[in-house]
Amino acid sequence: MDLLVLAKEPVPGRVKTRLIPPCSPLEAAQIAEAALTDTLAAAVGCGADRVVLALDGKVGAWCPPGVHVVPQGSGDLAARLATTWCATSGPALQIGMDTPQLSAADLDAALARLAAPAVDAVLGLALDGGWWAIGLRSSEPAVFAGIPTSRADTGARQLARLVSLGLRTARLSDRRDVDTWADALLVTDEAPRTRFAAAVRAVPAPVR
Repeated sequence: MDLLVLAKEPVPGRVKTRLIPPCSPLEAAQIAEAALTDTLAAAVGCGADRVVLALDGKVGAWCPPGVHVVPQGSGDLAARLATTWCATSGPALQIGMDTPQLSAADLDAALARLAAPAVDAVLGLALDGGWWAIGLRSSEPAVFAGIPTSRADTGARQLARLVSLGLRTARLSDRRDVDTWADALLVTDEAPRTRFAAAVRAVPAPVR
């Protein structure tokens, strides 16, 4: 089973812009790089047969050996998600780079849920209304088409789409993803030993 990671190259001004302020563009990019590093470390440490990084940008030193890198392609998020899923031919779980608190054990649990009998798909909702993980036994072209993103009902709409396609869908645990500085502080508290947490603590900003 593959693990797909959708991510952007951590370039100042292109990533984590909602952290600006209190972060500078460089600090926001450093936090993004730390989050991506933590995410990929968990990915290669889990039991996935292959880790595929669907990347918008260029590979950097933050990418560990053994990760298969493919371009995201162009278009809106739904189109890029569809392109990402073309990189796998079998069951796969997809995550992003906004949940650096995930451990290899968390990912193994999600992969096991997808592999359980009578499960065609899994979905983990984010606390902001989106989703942090989706898993499919086989790629479905209609899964993402037309689902609006960055809305309070994005996750609910994605779940409804899976069900409407007749996919037996299991829920993963809800998670917080990092969009705002408040999110960054809460995830730092949740996973204080991560590179992400160290990067957040390095920002000379008010703690609350």
